[in-house]
Amino acid sequence: MLIRSGDLVEVKTGNSRGTRAKVLAVQPEKGKLVVEGVNRVYRHVKRSQKNQQGGRLSKEMPVDASNVLVVCTACSKATRIGVKVAADGGRSRVCRKCGSDLGVLKRPKAAKATAKK
Repeated sequence: MLIRSGDLVEVKTGNSRGTRAKVLAVQPEKGKLVVEGVNRVYRHVKRSQKNQQGGRLSKEMPVDASNVLVVCTACSKATRIGVKVAADGGRSRVCRKCGSDLGVLKRPKAAKATAKK
């Protein structure tokens, strides 16, 4: 999954369509994201030592990663993400619309020094 925690995304489907918000958590094994203020549900909590007031707590639930697009920092448009491989073997995320760099995906491996005795 190319979306990282802290990315700004735009929701493309559902009740929160058009909302731009920050990614709080990523669940790559499920293909889901927790986005700030999107897909809020109420959790009914009984009074306890930990939660003395009880009642309804509002929290964000995960949304599918296919329902959001990353917002490019350079062109500020919702776009798909591509991967660019550098000559040294490092990979980085790039905007599909303007081609700007969105961050390092994988750092290049250090060249092994061969020492002869």
